[in-house]
Amino acid sequence: MAQIKQVGIGRRSTGTIDGITYYVRGGVTYARSTPNMPASAYNNPEAKQRQAIFKMIQMHLKYHLRTIKQTFTPKGNVSPSNRYYSVNCRALTTALTPLAERFTAGEEVTITDVEQAISDYAAEHPTSIKIASKSGYGDVYLTGPWPATITLNALTGDSTVIIFVNEHGQTTTINADGTVTVKDPSSQESGGGSENQNGGNSGSGSGPVNP
Repeated sequence: MAQIKQVGIGRRSTGTIDGITYYVRGGVTYARSTPNMPASAYNNPEAKQRQAIFKMIQMHLKYHLRTIKQTFTPKGNVSPSNRYYSVNCRALTTALTPLAERFTAGEEVTITDVEQAISDYAAEHPTSIKIASKSGYGDVYLTGPWPATITLNALTGDSTVIIFVNEHGQTTTINADGTVTVKDPSSQESGGGSENQNGGNSGSGSGPVNP
């Protein structure tokens, strides 16, 4: 990745030209080479499993995105969610591997399945998945189901921040064809629902309280 200070297509340009992908982060344009992989690299069983795990991690991230934005301090050009992913990628991958096998076999996997697999793994490995890593405060680990509140204790002094987690309760399903279906509680009761066939889904929320 290279930072572009001057580029003929414009300082805030994005897109791919001649194998170079341009993108903007923090108001600055960067460039990186575009990977050129044969189609077979994406169609073998190992690749399909990796893709399934990545999709499930994205479901998990979006479900807790508003919380993660408050409990992780970004570093450099890395967003809070990307930092959460980089810190926890190995543990999340291990936790979700059994579900990936179900997904690649054509079974549906819901956000409930994803959260259950992660919470079960966290209960057995209580120092593996960080849910808070904020500058000036001690790290907090997941030790079971995602908690209703996350308390951040200052490393010095007695300052405390309490994050109240307010999940929307939406059900997100990755279908066997790769599409994603999202239903909120009211639509589930009435038999309806909102569906996004482009792989998008909506997340949950949290509200900060700083006593």
